[in-house]
Amino acid sequence: MVDDKKVNQVVEKGKGSLKGPPKGSPPDRPGYELPLLLFAGFRTLIDRLHAELARQGHPDLRPAHGFAMQAVGAGGASASEIGRRLGVTKQAAGKTVDRLVALGYAERADDPADARRKLVRLTPHGLDALARSAAVFDELRAEWTRALGPDRVGALEDDLRAVVPPEAFRLDAAGWLGGA
Repeated sequence: MVDDKKVNQVVEKGKGSLKGPPKGSPPDRPGYELPLLLFAGFRTLIDRLHAELARQGHPDLRPAHGFAMQAVGAGGASASEIGRRLGVTKQAAGKTVDRLVALGYAERADDPADARRKLVRLTPHGLDALARSAAVFDELRAEWTRALGPDRVGALEDDLRAVVPPEAFRLDAAGWLGGA
């Protein structure tokens, strides 16, 4: 069910689990709100990042491009490696790389270790986008800190580190969003 605010309602109000909320869980905070709030926070940060990057000379950069540039890495990577890092096929990675090349964020170059292989490398334009992204993320975090206080933001980060396993820090969002 979707309410008037377009927020997914897992169950209609008052028709939840027969057992009621888990111990320690306030009845006015259903469990499905946590992932929605976390996603909304993520989306807010990413949307603000891209609006600022557009103002700073990167109007064509999209969230998928950022993930792909992270997958390319500082030393470059083959399309197969990029695909594995993103959890997509080599062909899907190749399409994203084609777009990054067309926009001037990446280039293809011969691999000095294997003449049969091409490496994808970030261009100065791509490196600039990543550097600007880091600076914008620092400013966005500072805004949250001004709004919530440094102790609360630090506690939020610490709490998330406590419940998010280290192996969850992956770029392959496509795998759990239904992509290839």
